[in-house]
Amino acid sequence: MLYPRVSLYAMMLASAGIPLYIHLPQFASVNLGIGLGALGGILLVIRLFDLVQDPLIGWAIDRWPGAQLWFALAAAGGLAAGFPLLFGLTAGPLVVPKLVLVLLLLFSAYSLGMILLYGRSATLAKQSTPRELMTLAAFREAGMLSGVIFAAIAPAVLVALGAAGQGYAAFGLTLGGFALFTAAATRPMWKRPAVTGQPLSAMALTQAGAVRLLALAVLNSLPVALTSTLFLFFVEDRLNLPAYAGPLLVLFFLCAGLSVPLWARLSQRIGAKQTLLIAMPLAIASFAGAAFLGPGSLLGFAVICAVSGATLGADMVLLPAMFSIALTRAGLNASAAFGIWSFAGKLALALAAALALPLLEQQGFQPGADNSARALSALALAYAVLPCVLKTAAFAFALTLPSERATA
Repeated sequence: MLYPRVSLYAMMLASAGIPLYIHLPQFASVNLGIGLGALGGILLVIRLFDLVQDPLIGWAIDRWPGAQLWFALAAAGGLAAGFPLLFGLTAGPLVVPKLVLVLLLLFSAYSLGMILLYGRSATLAKQSTPRELMTLAAFREAGMLSGVIFAAIAPAVLVALGAAGQGYAAFGLTLGGFALFTAAATRPMWKRPAVTGQPLSAMALTQAGAVRLLALAVLNSLPVALTSTLFLFFVEDRLNLPAYAGPLLVLFFLCAGLSVPLWARLSQRIGAKQTLLIAMPLAIASFAGAAFLGPGSLLGFAVICAVSGATLGADMVLLPAMFSIALTRAGLNASAAFGIWSFAGKLALALAAALALPLLEQQGFQPGADNSARALSALALAYAVLPCVLKTAAFAFALTLPSERATA
């Protein structure tokens, strides 16, 4: 039952990751009256807070290894309180400071849980071997993707079941209840003795190859961050397919989830770097294809969602596992390192929102409105062309990594 519990805890955390960036722009603009530019600025400011917070969380987890159960419960408790508060907000004179405070709570809980889960890979794996760490990563990322699917479609499902408005208030309560259930169901896995290593230093991280993997993680996360932030806008306003936004999201993340064991198995045969170099060109092709789609292109975009989803599965399982393997081989404290890793991933999401949302607002784009050709072209540029350029740069960087040994 160890690895299924890892999947469940990952599923809970995933509801505060990409889905929050999928739903938040629409919720903030429609329900709270906050402009896209202001929201992008808010998210970037919160990331500056994470610049200090995430490494400190990693340090604390390594400093008190016997308290991992309490760290896990605190993360779940923060999500259980934060989601109902967030999606229960209403427009008013103090809505911006309220939103900032609630997002700080949510993202802090998310950081704590993510750093604990990834930093304790050696603890949660049955053995601290590259093959077992890759197996653990496959279970963990399958749980992550299950959580993404669950949270991405939950508002639409709740509306179909009779929830008021866009279903966001019920969505917040559902996620909060799920966090409480997960906290109770996963308690046993946090009672395993913690595996700790040597203190971190910049030199040790560099010698282990972890710094290069961190740089690749940020660069490689930017394309997905852009497409995740703009997905609903692209489907509803560029393709004029609002009724299909939910099913297309499910297709995207379902293909990602189904691909995870395949990428993990392939990496055990040919190595993680070589597997990445297969997946990344497929992602580039899918981003490029989206740029040529016009209104009503359901079939074409469904194919793109399937291919890009499968390549996301590779990103999610391979890069964190490569980072964990590098730290384990070097005998380094993983939680502090994953504190930096967590900040790097969230920085990519924040940069995407801070750059893309004000740009679209400047070009006259408004969600759900009758947008001009110029505004829709800017949306296509931000959603398809820019991610293609960034993914190509990440591919070029990945070529410079040393080859990993296969773990089969």
